Amino acid sequence: MAFPLLQYVATLDGASLPRILRVCSGVYFQGSVYEISGNEVCFSTGDVIKVTGIELSSVCCQDVDGDETFELPLDHAGLLTAIPEAAAYDTVEEVVKAEGAGSESRPPVTFTSRSEVALADVTLGAGAVLTVISVAQEERRCRCRLHPGPGRPQVEVEAEAEVDVPLATRGQFYVSRGHGRFTPREIVTSAHLRGRRFRFDDGAASRGALVLSPVYQICAIMSLRKDVLRFPSSLAMDVADITDTCGDVGFVTPLSLPEVHSQSEESFPAVVEVLEGPEMRSVLKSAWLPQLRAGARLIFHGRATSPMTVVSGGKSRQARRYFLVSERYAGRFRRRPRAFDSAYELYAASAQTPALRVSAARDCEEAEEEGLPGLSVGERLEVLGRQKVRLPCGPADAVACVRLRDADDEGEDEEDEEVGAGRRGGLLYLPLHMQGRFVELLSDNKKYALKALGDKLPLDVKAVSRDPEMESDPLVGLPSLRLLGVTLEPTIRASFLHAPHLCFEIPTRRLGVSVCRTRQPLPWPPDRAPECAVEPVTEVTEEFLHQFQKEALPVLSPPPRPPKRCPAAPTRDFGAMTIRSRGSSLPPPAQAGVSHRPPTVASRESLTPRASVPRATPNSDARALTSDVDGPAREDAAVKSDDDNYEQVEDVPTATPQRTRKSVGFF
Repeated sequence: MAFPLLQYVATLDGASLPRILRVCSGVYFQGSVYEISGNEVCFSTGDVIKVTGIELSSVCCQDVDGDETFELPLDHAGLLTAIPEAAAYDTVEEVVKAEGAGSESRPPVTFTSRSEVALADVTLGAGAVLTVISVAQEERRCRCRLHPGPGRPQVEVEAEAEVDVPLATRGQFYVSRGHGRFTPREIVTSAHLRGRRFRFDDGAASRGALVLSPVYQICAIMSLRKDVLRFPSSLAMDVADITDTCGDVGFVTPLSLPEVHSQSEESFPAVVEVLEGPEMRSVLKSAWLPQLRAGARLIFHGRATSPMTVVSGGKSRQARRYFLVSERYAGRFRRRPRAFDSAYELYAASAQTPALRVSAARDCEEAEEEGLPGLSVGERLEVLGRQKVRLPCGPADAVACVRLRDADDEGEDEEDEEVGAGRRGGLLYLPLHMQGRFVELLSDNKKYALKALGDKLPLDVKAVSRDPEMESDPLVGLPSLRLLGVTLEPTIRASFLHAPHLCFEIPTRRLGVSVCRTRQPLPWPPDRAPECAVEPVTEVTEEFLHQFQKEALPVLSPPPRPPKRCPAAPTRDFGAMTIRSRGSSLPPPAQAGVSHRPPTVASRESLTPRASVPRATPNSDARALTSDVDGPAREDAAVKSDDDNYEQVEDVPTATPQRTRKSVGFF
């Protein structure tokens, strides 16, 4: 039988929870809004709800005459006055329950019998007035005091006689209710006051006769809903209680993989069902991924937080592959020399590898005006650290290096000193913005396990021996591997029902899968769990690498910009260009009154001041700020060269071509 939700919850006993309800008449909020301020406001007909808790939140007031409904807060300060009335009941038990008779917190209840009542040892006539003294629920009777007046028995009894009245006694009983003043909270929390009519004690706010009902905040769950629903009992919908007829109805709660991982160890192993499979574009490229579709069932053996190494392999960008390798990987690696494309990369690598030694793999031309040293292929350097230096264009950061001597170069020291100090065995400053090609010098030929290389990343390695527990090791077939870094990945060890011993690790943060627990038993006898062989290598996509670089790797400052170049000599204006520089091979025609004598041209030295740049050994202009940065002064010519005189003769005034064009006639 369906009841309005407000009426059903008002009579619901909190001790009987949980209760299962079916929505018989749904409720919809205008505008297709399903939730307001965290409260559910829309339900469809046929929805099944499991009520888990109720909490009194407000008071609903209904005007009996005007059919007006409004709500009052529980802490409303106004008082309401009860309207005197006579409530009719058919049995004594109804009187006891409705009026709260026999309770120590309630005053004695007095009722009148309008019909004759036959008891065990006495018969009460119509009009008998009785007051309930005590109630014995076990014996199904109550002790009442009989007042003098009409309806007293014909036999001789005391003036204030007491009689035992069975609760099942039937008749016409009326309770005379007087007036009283109560708060809204007192009215809705009292069972005998909820059915009465009230008026506001303040005449100005009177709305006529009111019936007050409690409004509860209902906590419930629904199938396939992860969160707990909260909605008021004042929603205009009808519900039916199906707790006794629905049987064992299961309410499925969807769980994400991080939520499963946060559960205790006692929750594993368990059989789960996939409710929602992963997205089409996943960061994983495992063979078991296509089988994680909706409806598939898996075994979750346990959870862990495993250190995993991110590995990239392949030479070209198109053929590059990425892997997530567990620390259980039993293969062996051999180090490979790293390659660096700038001095900044040398500095970043030297922070993790002290005394880093590299060899120049490409010639670098010397640029004195920018402070860039010259390097030849094969020159060996040892990185010392970062240092502030002063270049011809200003101060800058540089990598301090020292040239390493070869055994064959010991006899050439005297010749090197004649060419310039610091050619070999001296300090060398490479500005951080300097581009180049450097290869790491290695003398190590050992084989390392993955754990032994975890504190030296990033590293270039090659897999020289496969993991014996893997059928096919994808790392061995790649020509080179780069260990990028280590990340702590929360994982769940899982397997399929048809092969419970073949396990794989699911990174919970990288896979958006929704599952639910099932009641299916495990496919092995109790206390005989199979030994699981876990795949230590999981192939991932390039998108996973981007996520890893954002989360795990430290935020490094970008490489520095090259310093601004020194101000160059101002170029001549287009109007001051010579005829020859404009591309004309013919001189302008002669014209009377026009002088071909060039104007006086100022010396270049007066126009463009030149900074004194020392001509010293390579990279001599890059010096530490603590050292002397002043070099020998460069001798500047004080007399115009022949080139300057030749250029002055060719510099014809701008007005000459313009006048020449005006004097030429066109036919």
